[in-house]
Amino acid sequence: MDYWHGILTEKSWKVLQELKGRFDFILIGGWATYLWARTHKSKDIDIIVGFPVLSKLKREYDLGKNDNLKKYEISIDEIDVDIYVPFYSELALPLEKVEYEMIEGLKVAKLEYLLILKQAAEEERSHSEKGEKDRIDIISLLLNCDVNFKKYHALLEENGKAEYFKKLMQMVQNFMDYKYLNLSPRELKLKKRKILEDMKKV
Repeated sequence: MDYWHGILTEKSWKVLQELKGRFDFILIGGWATYLWARTHKSKDIDIIVGFPVLSKLKREYDLGKNDNLKKYEISIDEIDVDIYVPFYSELALPLEKVEYEMIEGLKVAKLEYLLILKQAAEEERSHSEKGEKDRIDIISLLLNCDVNFKKYHALLEENGKAEYFKKLMQMVQNFMDYKYLNLSPRELKLKKRKILEDMKKV
């Protein structure tokens, strides 16, 4: 089951493929989660770019600047693209240090970095529909990917976000939306127990 409407997500995927062929960026957000976990697709696109690429985007699109949220924005075929830039955007990690892996020809933020960025997004909008999608994405990453919790913990310590570790454990404990993960309540309970046991080993 897709959290967002299929037509929107397919249109968003098409836009992402077009951008991939023309601009250098690191993918974060919902689409990065999808490429790692292969669960829910996204309707928005979130990318990290350097200033030379930002200039190129500005030449080709009507680039908006959101000073409140410290990001740039463009809209392509009704799809919103949020653009984050090192030394300007204020996310949970320094963007110039975000590591990536190549997945399907895209630079995708490595799991442990993505998890932290997703947690920060969830914290900011926890009571909204997008916040619920963030929680589903986070649990999907934990259930379907081999997260290195030692590396995750070290990144948190390095960046003054140590409290995220405990918050992630609480999120796992409280998560009940098994219907979005194609699991039975019992299956989810057992998988959650395994995640929490792995985290306690750190």
